[in-house]
Amino acid sequence: MNKISDNLLRIKNELPSTVELVAVSKFHPASAIQEAYNVGQRIFGESRAQEFKKKVEILPKDIEWHFIGHLQTNKLKMVLPYASLIHSVDSEKLLFSIDRYAISHNLKISVLLEVFIATESSKSGFDSEELLKLLDKINNDNSLKNTKIIGLMGMASYTENEGQIKKEFSTLVELFHNIKNKQYSFLEGHFDKLSFGMSGDYKIAMNMGANYVRIGTAIFGPRQY
Repeated sequence: MNKISDNLLRIKNELPSTVELVAVSKFHPASAIQEAYNVGQRIFGESRAQEFKKKVEILPKDIEWHFIGHLQTNKLKMVLPYASLIHSVDSEKLLFSIDRYAISHNLKISVLLEVFIATESSKSGFDSEELLKLLDKINNDNSLKNTKIIGLMGMASYTENEGQIKKEFSTLVELFHNIKNKQYSFLEGHFDKLSFGMSGDYKIAMNMGANYVRIGTAIFGPRQY
């Protein structure tokens, strides 16, 4: 068995049944994805629109593609028709651009809202206050039509300090439960997903309530291009 298969099966054996693995295949060739697919992996995460679309065209059609990177509004047509879930909606503008595209193309799109929980300014996302204001607005005016918000996503700081990672993940989990407790009518019945945890901290995440962990390097090794 090859290294990708070994890594993948080891990680899947570690994850509880409540946690789904998004194999982050960005910057890796289609052949690497095919190797993971051959041992049963079906959910893959990509972050660049052009790379994503090329892989969709040549790989098995039953793959469940998740888009996990920053999505530019001028690249929606390369992503939205093919992605099962967008993890990285990080602004009100992007959310409503997705919804307008979905309406005009008769699509139903599922998304996660990205929350800024880290210390690094390079990471993006909503802060808690602006996110709650946005949800209040949508709930009041029913302005979201073809886009379903099914949960939240976050990335912890790149650090080996487990205490800091746990604190940042806790911020995300607390906000998630705060939103659920508000019982927004437009979220009823489907706001139930948390995406956090990557190669370096997924074991922490899976013990803190993550539904999706996004793991790339620990499966595929260093990026290949």
